[in-house]
Amino acid sequence: MSSTVDVAASLPAALRAFRLSKSSSQGAALIVKIDKKQLLLEKEDEFDAISLDELQEELPEHSPRFVLLSYARQHEDGRTSYPLVLVYWAPATASMELSTLYTSALPTISAHADIGKVIDVRDGTLSIDVLEERLGRR
Repeated sequence: MSSTVDVAASLPAALRAFRLSKSSSQGAALIVKIDKKQLLLEKEDEFDAISLDELQEELPEHSPRFVLLSYARQHEDGRTSYPLVLVYWAPATASMELSTLYTSALPTISAHADIGKVIDVRDGTLSIDVLEERLGRR
């Protein structure tokens, strides 16, 4: 598969470790960025216990990012599950060049993370309601 970006050697192991880790009751996130000079997908940060509000504060206002997110989902029958989704954080204020670069890398990160659930967030709002709506659960 041809791609506009390569994957840093350390990223597949970080993605695998994140997928296999136990989520906290708050949620967990792994942020991936593209090194623009090297055209390389690389891990930027990881959070073990973070709320969606806190995560939104950590994400840049003018630059896209990919976020592997595990969050607590309360079911109507009382169960709690921790779905794993890929969030494509694409603020409207990001440059067209960066947005295009990240969009072209979306299939690559999705394949390496082995996640089929991708949610685009372009309006700068990341919340449980947005996740549930985009996943078709509300």
